[in-house]
Amino acid sequence: MGVGSALGKQSSSVGKQGNMSSSPGNTQSHADLKLDDGDTETKHILPMPISNLEVQYTKIFIDNEWHESCSGRKMPVYNPTTGELLCEVEEADTEDVDKAVSRARAAFQLGSPWRRMDASDRGQLLNKLADLVERDRLRLATLEALDSGKVFLMAYFVDLLATIKSLRYYGGWADKIHGKTIPVDGEYFTYTRHEPIGVCGQIIPWNFPLMMFAWKISQALCCGNTIVIKPAEQTPLTALHMAHLIKEAGFPPGVVNVLPGYGPTAGRAIAQHMDVDKIAFTGSTAVGKLIQQAAGGSNLKRVTLELGGKSPNIIFADCDLEYAVEQAHSGVFFHQGQCCLAGSRVFVEDSIYDEFVYRSVEKARKKVLGNPLVPGVDQGPQIDQKQFDKILDLIESGKKDGATLECGGGPWDQKGLYIQPTVFSNVTDDMRIAKEEIFGPVQQIMRFHSVQEVIQRANSTHYGLVAGVFTNNIDKALTVSSALQAGTVWINCYAAMSSQCPFGGFKMSGNGRELGEYALQEYTEVKAVTIKISQKNS
Repeated sequence: MGVGSALGKQSSSVGKQGNMSSSPGNTQSHADLKLDDGDTETKHILPMPISNLEVQYTKIFIDNEWHESCSGRKMPVYNPTTGELLCEVEEADTEDVDKAVSRARAAFQLGSPWRRMDASDRGQLLNKLADLVERDRLRLATLEALDSGKVFLMAYFVDLLATIKSLRYYGGWADKIHGKTIPVDGEYFTYTRHEPIGVCGQIIPWNFPLMMFAWKISQALCCGNTIVIKPAEQTPLTALHMAHLIKEAGFPPGVVNVLPGYGPTAGRAIAQHMDVDKIAFTGSTAVGKLIQQAAGGSNLKRVTLELGGKSPNIIFADCDLEYAVEQAHSGVFFHQGQCCLAGSRVFVEDSIYDEFVYRSVEKARKKVLGNPLVPGVDQGPQIDQKQFDKILDLIESGKKDGATLECGGGPWDQKGLYIQPTVFSNVTDDMRIAKEEIFGPVQQIMRFHSVQEVIQRANSTHYGLVAGVFTNNIDKALTVSSALQAGTVWINCYAAMSSQCPFGGFKMSGNGRELGEYALQEYTEVKAVTIKISQKNS
């Protein structure tokens, strides 16, 4: 299906019935859509999705070539906005994984073109790949919106930018991974080498398919590893386009292999494979446990996990209230709430609680739901029926457990997997909606009275991915941020991410770090070399 047929759908705001539709006639990089930012002299021309875009790449990518699956099976890929079939892609299984791992192992052997390559040349390849992503930015953003239901402009301006920056950041690191010399007994000379681990299995989620692809491959390739990567079965299309760009950039055969497939088959085969040296997984905590078990039951491969969260966002009375409301709103509703770092447990100090709830509800009611390809829409559909049903079940539990439903609370009456932006107040810590990761557009607002109380409650969870703190008191900000059990704490901001900053969780939110210099530790082995020095006198 092309984009053009999807663009005719109307969108409607939650608070009042209205509509806006768009149907660009020709494929183009930018449409003459102009937004007034308040200054009548200042106009912005926004990018528009490619109309009638056809999916180009649907096969398995191994050794820089496209392959049909060994089993002959294909898997359907649906557009969550309409429920219509986008295409079918080849379904990788155990035999395909074996083939890909074999080629990745060959590419990693000493003397191979990849292992002989100067480190700075690896960096140039990553930068070349970033150039190609930039060239195809419109196509990739359109594919991402079609495949995952992501708002097109968010994909274009957020996900694509993060993808490009990640590739460039690690391209710069490639020739700067150094060992050390170590002072020891005078008869010896000792130094360390930071060497690539080997074949890396990587499994990425459906909520940020392209960005997660870049987060995984950038670090691994920078360090000189080879890769077998499985995109989520719901969203394989941008990963397959990236495979095409990887070949075009000039990466040697076997260095990156892309295998669309299902978790219980292809994912399990990667996690259990005896010739995979390291696995990196982003997804649910439940699946993360299975990955860890598979690694332990096979060859004790190294594992990094970036898992779920039930993150606290603490709003003190001395904050900038309007800004805190806006940040808390975007911290929950970003990408339909389908974000591991969603600040879904919003703790608000008692004296501003009622006003915070009122403003949050007003903001949620103004959200515009509809086709994510249409300008003006800021919330698309959930990814699939399973996720849709799970979110509605948790919303019903909130009602039954006694939380106050302030707005939303059910499906949005339109074809597709849409859920109304939902806000609950008077939420208590024992409710399911306060304990379980919802992964949907549902904000839970909780009341607190003291600093020590909110610290204890914020930490009373198995998760520990991120946290937010809003206060104009620097002592309070430092005290609370130091006490929170989370891999990232944002003060007077939320979801402020960068390629330079490490990202990962405490407790059951995972182990290891992605992004920044710290991520290099996850893709290298440290080797100590000691040389006996001759002590003969001349």
